[in-house]
Amino acid sequence: MTRILLIEDDIETAEAIVAELAERSFEVQWAPNGIEGLDHARTSHPDAMIVDRMLPGMDGLTVVEALRNDQIRTPVLVLSALGAVDDRVRGLRMGGDDYLTKPFAIVELVARIEALLRRPTENRETVLVAGPLELDLIERTARRGEREIDLLPREFRLLEYMMRRSDQLLTRAMLLEEVWNYKFVPATTNLIDVHMGRLRHKVDAPGDVQLIHNVRGSGFILRGRQ
Repeated sequence: MTRILLIEDDIETAEAIVAELAERSFEVQWAPNGIEGLDHARTSHPDAMIVDRMLPGMDGLTVVEALRNDQIRTPVLVLSALGAVDDRVRGLRMGGDDYLTKPFAIVELVARIEALLRRPTENRETVLVAGPLELDLIERTARRGEREIDLLPREFRLLEYMMRRSDQLLTRAMLLEEVWNYKFVPATTNLIDVHMGRLRHKVDAPGDVQLIHNVRGSGFILRGRQ
């Protein structure tokens, strides 16, 4: 049975959604607030999620962003009374897969969930490899050859992003938007350079062939091919 997690604080809306999905043979788990919903999403591994944007405890977009930061790629349909283009775009950029404005017809919600479930999984890789580097996305571990690399969460995300795009030039603007979720580039910031310096110190130990390269004035490259 397909499992759906519904995170919605309005009881009437939640009851209507649960009833319709149950009638169509979906198994639905309901959470009335963002904190409880995030916990369920992390532990129950649903096939798809319906997340209201305005939630008590933790808003819906923060829930979605936290899941994406945890590398949880469960398809998410965001519900919101905010229907402006900018609001829809923000919902999608924060990690939502689809966006449905309230009020809506339940049949349309069901159709959108069914469409999300038909989409192929974006990336089923659980271990990334680039040259001597190996990143285990499940165990959250990193190795260079036989040496284990101790990474902070942000460093792990940064290295994952670079390994998925090894041998490609990554600009500071790209890294700020994709790893730090900045929607604009500050006029001056050394955020990327500071974190990249720490990451390079851990990845490229003394005596190692350098993998992370600074391209002056442009950005950085992780050279997976030697």
